[in-house]
Amino acid sequence: MKKDENIIQLDFSEEMKNSYRDYAMSVIISRALPDVRDGLKPVQRRILYSMIELGLDPKKPHRKSARIVGDAMGKYHPHGDSSIYDALVHMTENYSLQIPLVDGHGNFGSIDGDGAAAMRYTEARLSDGAMTLLDHLEKGLVEFVPNFDGSEQEPAVLPAMLPNLLINGTTGIAVGMATNIPPHNPGEVIDGIIAYIDKPNIDIEGLMKYIPGPDFPTGGTIINSEVIPSIYETGEGRLKVRAKTEIENSENGRKNIVVTEIPYTIAGNKTKLVESLVSLMKDKVFDEIFDVRDESSKEGIRVVIEVKKDRDIDNLLNGLYKKTALEDTYGVNLLAVKEQQPITFNLKSLIEEFVHFQEELYTKEYEHLLDKAEKRLEIVDGLIRATDVIDLIIEILRGSSSIKQAKECLIHGDVTEIKFKTEASKKHAAKLDFTERQADAILAMPLSKLIGLEILRLHEENKNLLENIESYKNVLGNEKELFKVIKSHLRDYKKQFNTPRRTILANMTVADYVEEFKVEDIYVLIDKFGYTKSIDSASLSRVSEDSLKEYVNVIKMKNTDRLCLFTAQGNMHQVKAEKIPKCKIKDKGTLIQNLCKVDKEDILLYISFEELFESQLLFTTKYGYIKQVSGIEFETNRTTILATKLDEDDLLVGVNILSAHEVSSGDLKVILLTENGLSLGFPLSEVTELKKTSRGVKAIALEKQDTVAYATAVKPDTEFFEYKGKQLQAKKVRNRKRGQKGQKATLS
Repeated sequence: MKKDENIIQLDFSEEMKNSYRDYAMSVIISRALPDVRDGLKPVQRRILYSMIELGLDPKKPHRKSARIVGDAMGKYHPHGDSSIYDALVHMTENYSLQIPLVDGHGNFGSIDGDGAAAMRYTEARLSDGAMTLLDHLEKGLVEFVPNFDGSEQEPAVLPAMLPNLLINGTTGIAVGMATNIPPHNPGEVIDGIIAYIDKPNIDIEGLMKYIPGPDFPTGGTIINSEVIPSIYETGEGRLKVRAKTEIENSENGRKNIVVTEIPYTIAGNKTKLVESLVSLMKDKVFDEIFDVRDESSKEGIRVVIEVKKDRDIDNLLNGLYKKTALEDTYGVNLLAVKEQQPITFNLKSLIEEFVHFQEELYTKEYEHLLDKAEKRLEIVDGLIRATDVIDLIIEILRGSSSIKQAKECLIHGDVTEIKFKTEASKKHAAKLDFTERQADAILAMPLSKLIGLEILRLHEENKNLLENIESYKNVLGNEKELFKVIKSHLRDYKKQFNTPRRTILANMTVADYVEEFKVEDIYVLIDKFGYTKSIDSASLSRVSEDSLKEYVNVIKMKNTDRLCLFTAQGNMHQVKAEKIPKCKIKDKGTLIQNLCKVDKEDILLYISFEELFESQLLFTTKYGYIKQVSGIEFETNRTTILATKLDEDDLLVGVNILSAHEVSSGDLKVILLTENGLSLGFPLSEVTELKKTSRGVKAIALEKQDTVAYATAVKPDTEFFEYKGKQLQAKKVRNRKRGQKGQKATLS
């Protein structure tokens, strides 16, 4: 054998492309998308077929789900038991399907979001709805194909006599595409189909007189129903579904918002909805909420949102719709598989496909009934003829040596080797010409059929069979008669499965939520690392003094105020109080750099804007410039502004807050300290008030390479001030004029 004889060279990109395409088509056709005819995905179809094979019709006892899953997986769907069981559980959910296809017994989960018990604990059988998809399987109405290993046969599609795809809807994610077909009211869908049968050229507007829109099992309200015509026309669109609420009076003058129906999008997740409402209440996102309770029971959903006294309930509802799943979006995509191809349908084409499928099914059914009736008529005719010559037949049987010999005589008149009593009987027998099927029936006929009453029944059956055959031929030969049968069955299904519409269709404007804001005092706590948080007054009162020592800044302000930061680089940054995280005292908070653009700047001062607005600021730079600026100068909505003009390489070394009273009294004294240990003191009155855009005036004549290290303003009677953790005596700083050289400081 040559070395390279069994090596096949392939282009890697081409192989990847082909393999991915094969995988994608397998997912699309064999897993994720429903067939447009029966509205089922392959796993659902295989589960139902496994159940009918097990004899689990609605009148039989429930069987363990593990047995059903095992049969489906072993025979038809080798893709893992958990996916099969999940599909089985879904088909039991009356909050997901208008007509559940499986009747579950045991814990199959709930609308709250509780999971189903393990398959070994639960039991199931087919529902009445499932039988509308499975009836007549034995009549050969649909094609059967080999299973995955060729050991079994399974139906390629179920003979669905009910429009399951529109009634129950479906959802599925394939490769590069997804389907999301909403459920509809059974009675409305059947009325729409009958209207289409009566008038095939009906348009979507005409169909919407019968099918006005989706009808979700969970109820709720579609608030943008004006988009439904477009969705039914194009097969795509987005519906806004809102919970149904009621307003009730509560105790102590409060009122309750009671949620009685939830959006279909959170069916199976109600607990998460309640948890999100509780979280919003605890975080005071909605200060109007007093309490949240889930009082749901077997009678239905009841989530109670208790509202504080004298609050605007309509406004609160607008906020809840905006910030919670009480209002959600359902994306519609009417995608299904037709002849092994994924196609986006519209409402009319979905109905059209179902009607064509019904024509095919009912035609095959009546062909089956006709064939069965004709075969039976053949037998009945033979039995009636046989009763007229029963003595001759008995003579043939008694004279024959085998059943085969007697059968040949009945069919072909072969009297060879048969012993007859008379020659006349032999001649009569030679004229017999029963068919093979008639001969078999005669040979198997019990003697009790010779009773007069039984013979009369044979004649009556013969008459009925002739009438039925004529009726079947009439249906098969006349399209109108065929459609009459289809409509009759659909009306019967409507009587069986129709329910009142649950979902309300409306056009509502989405109102904005106007936050009801209660002005109150808060405290902003900032530690030495810059971690920042806010707490309310009540929380601060419970904090010990030792716990507060770890915070280098504690700023009292209103929750409507802004926190202002002045940096050595000459900038002012602002943070709205509402942006500062509300925390418990044990919580760390968030870095101040995450709340504003302060980045790596050195922060000299934290102050609330309310205090800043009513104060004077004393700016001092390291190159010895000084000025006063009114707090009014810093009124701005911008998050970052230039607080003062600085020369190149100059920095602020002090930003001091001065009250208007202190400035007007004229008693304050400015103290400057330099890096070389010089000090200078002079009256604050010598410092000019300037605009924030100015550089300032010279405060001290600095020696070469000396800079100002510290600046403060103190009252004349101040004994000490603090600098770098040391207590320095203010009175030892001699007063001189602003702009002069400093003197050697003896302050340690």
